[in-house]
Amino acid sequence: MNRTHLEALLRSEEELFHRTHPKSYELYQRARQSLHGGVPMLWMIRWAGSFPVFVREAKGAHFTDVDGNHYIDFCLGDTGAMTGHAPEATLQAIIAQAAKGITLMLPYEDVIWVGEELQRRFGLPLWQFALTATDANRFALRMARLITGRPKVLVFNYCYHGTVDETFIVLDEEGTPIPRPNNMGPQIDPRYTTKVIEFNDVAALEISLSAGDVAAVLAEPVMTNIGIIHPEPGFHEALRHLTRKYGTYLIIDETHTICAGPGGYTAAHGLEPDFLTIGKPIAGGVPAAVYGFTHDVAERFQAKLVRDDSDVGGIGGTLAGNALSIAAMKATLEHVLTPAFYERAIALQERFTAGVEAVIAEFGLPWIVKRLGNRSEYWFRPVPPRNGGEAAAAIDHELDRYMHLYMLNRGILMTPFHNMALIAPETTEADVDYHTQTFREAVKTLVG
Repeated sequence: MNRTHLEALLRSEEELFHRTHPKSYELYQRARQSLHGGVPMLWMIRWAGSFPVFVREAKGAHFTDVDGNHYIDFCLGDTGAMTGHAPEATLQAIIAQAAKGITLMLPYEDVIWVGEELQRRFGLPLWQFALTATDANRFALRMARLITGRPKVLVFNYCYHGTVDETFIVLDEEGTPIPRPNNMGPQIDPRYTTKVIEFNDVAALEISLSAGDVAAVLAEPVMTNIGIIHPEPGFHEALRHLTRKYGTYLIIDETHTICAGPGGYTAAHGLEPDFLTIGKPIAGGVPAAVYGFTHDVAERFQAKLVRDDSDVGGIGGTLAGNALSIAAMKATLEHVLTPAFYERAIALQERFTAGVEAVIAEFGLPWIVKRLGNRSEYWFRPVPPRNGGEAAAAIDHELDRYMHLYMLNRGILMTPFHNMALIAPETTEADVDYHTQTFREAVKTLVG
């Protein structure tokens, strides 16, 4: 690829973005006077364009910005709005519950329905609540360490588990564990708390677990935040066998892989984790998360729990399991994240993937598309990566930014920092086909 040509294309798209988003720019300048970086979360400064789009309203699979530009939303809050924006059943549940109380530190009857539904979907018998998947993972790790008395956690290179401190560790080019670059103000060097290996590396897994110091393996069943990296045949069977062999708990994080079906990848592929964590979409966009575990975990944890100190032990939160999030979760699980939704959304994602693959083939590009359920992602490399290290080496920041900005300027929002698309209940075939058309136009500008 001609990088000088790419730079010129980027400048042209940036100029177009500035011309068509004057009110967003004005709000951004105002926001800089009170918000660090002019944004509510600092990573928002990385959106394509030199300032973020300010949203006026969103519904279903579409939104409108303050300049009146309309967008198809394939980002969907990076899974947080996979249900679509303001799904009607969830919206009505929120309105009804808000009038009756939002948070009390006491249970409502609906929480029992949610617990029973989580049992049915994911197969684990006992559940607890949090506000984010990060917290759910933190709580599960604390439980695993308390039960086993072991200090270490094992994760996979370039994993994603929110802001869990132990997970900010990667392998360098020689395969040596190092703190992840730009790990901001770590409490402790993660090499003291964590082991890291490549996904799909069964030999390294056994070596790491055989020392007997790993309390838990924390894993997405399919890696999703460094491209979609599927497990190789037999990997999950080996992961489960080896964790049991060496007395290590297995925590499966389904926060992104809930895209695989109503019970996530766990139910779709018959996994048997000791813990399961999930957040983001399960309450239709209202902050909520859950973590489930086996009876054996519960019994061993209970044996070490000092009841009078349980509220200051580092597990739980004042707002966790609040009435509003429970009501939203019940409505979303019952009426939105249904088998019918997945059947339709997955079919549309297959159409999305086929469209992108057709363009790649037409222009003879050394690119690929990976799909999981109603999520897919295109990558600028000729063969699928088998682990995080291979995927990270293929990142092309300038090309990523160009593709995002080209799409954004033509009314399509992709997930930032990688080219991922999700399908919501209200996404249409026309939306998908418009992406294919726009993707082809973007490719034409690159290849001349």
